[in-house]
Amino acid sequence: MTTETTTEKPGISAAIIVQDGRVLMVRRRISEGELMWQFPAGGIEPGEVAEEAAVREAGEETGLTVKALRLLGERVHPKTGRAMSYTACEVVDGEARVADDEELDAVAWVSHSEIAEYVPYGLFGPVQEWLDEVLPH
Repeated sequence: MTTETTTEKPGISAAIIVQDGRVLMVRRRISEGELMWQFPAGGIEPGEVAEEAAVREAGEETGLTVKALRLLGERVHPKTGRAMSYTACEVVDGEARVADDEELDAVAWVSHSEIAEYVPYGLFGPVQEWLDEVLPH
């Protein structure tokens, strides 16, 4: 008899959205009011693939309509232990804003040289490589 755990948390899908030479980051309201910059992201729902979840979450959190370009990579996040997927996206329509003010506190378009200020612990390798490719620096 095989025992499969069904209690595993769903994977998290992040949208790496680039427009006009900058990448979109959001500041999430984390426990105890600590705020932290990251990419728009959320749980992958049953029946969704990572790219679909990234597009949906980007819309729910920032009000942007985006299109998935390609899956950049997957890993277990070193800080949260959650399975993470990262999808490169481009903006189809809309202006980035805090669309979900229960989850988010702010949005910012970040240039290549500013990434380290927003994410001091560094980005996942394939995400950094993609941004190195597509952002001017």
